[in-house]
Amino acid sequence: MGFDMAARSIASLTLSFGLVSIPVKLYSATDASAGIRFNLLDKAGGRLKQQYVSEKTHKVVPRDEMVKGYEFEKDRFVLFTPEELKKLEEGSSHAVEIVSFIPEKAVDPLFYDKAYLLAPDKRGGKPYGLLKEAMQKSGKCALAKWAWKAKQYVVQVRATDDGLVLQQLLYAEEVRSLRDLDIEDVQVSSSELQLALQLIDQISEDTYDPTRFEDEEKKRVLAAIDEKIAGKQVVATAPQEEAGSGQVIDLMEALRASLGKKPAAKTAPPKASAKAPPVAALDTKERKSARRATRTEEPVATPTRARARR
Repeated sequence: MGFDMAARSIASLTLSFGLVSIPVKLYSATDASAGIRFNLLDKAGGRLKQQYVSEKTHKVVPRDEMVKGYEFEKDRFVLFTPEELKKLEEGSSHAVEIVSFIPEKAVDPLFYDKAYLLAPDKRGGKPYGLLKEAMQKSGKCALAKWAWKAKQYVVQVRATDDGLVLQQLLYAEEVRSLRDLDIEDVQVSSSELQLALQLIDQISEDTYDPTRFEDEEKKRVLAAIDEKIAGKQVVATAPQEEAGSGQVIDLMEALRASLGKKPAAKTAPPKASAKAPPVAALDTKERKSARRATRTEEPVATPTRARARR
């Protein structure tokens, strides 16, 4: 979560409510580069290049000959030049207009789409801080309209101790309802409910600490990639057996057994695979080399060559 904010500003916007206008800068709230990506290669190890082929001529179309079009009838398109598309996007407003304030928990997270961070721009510090503190005191968040890249968004602006978050919201027609799944309405006994409540209380915490969790699957894959770089074969680890799979268990018995278990220690490190060294033991350069691994049929390099590059 410690990326360079100054280098990631996406746009300058104005957050407005009533007669108050707050100049803000928009930042991406997530880092897409943190994931593991595999490249598509031929068997000789060469990178593959994406190409577009015309359905009519079956020939490759170079990018400088491509245009975008909107299909208004079956196989009938109205074409737009890059200049026209740019004008459509430039017609978007840089204003995020607050239309109402609602209780902080009023928006179902099912409607959450992409999140952004807002920071005050020049001369925006005082009104930004005022809005943040007022929303925190009132327990309210803001609903706003935002036109961005030729699309109208409904957004939620919510306050945290560190600043304001702008959350794009999905429209009603974009979200499926649980009611459509015809979920069976079952009755539970008071004793079952009491045991479930005890289990919830036993493993309850006051806050969510995102730093407590790590992507253990990512660490496992990175360790396997480092083994592949070292010339070893990738061996699949046996998946953990899911609780209750293949057998019917008594609900009350399962609840009582769960209550008898002590919660796992928060600081306990994940167990490393017997075949792969823990990724924590690898230095930064080794991890970067693992991400750059490109071949799937043969090792990318012998251990000697890999070390020589470092």
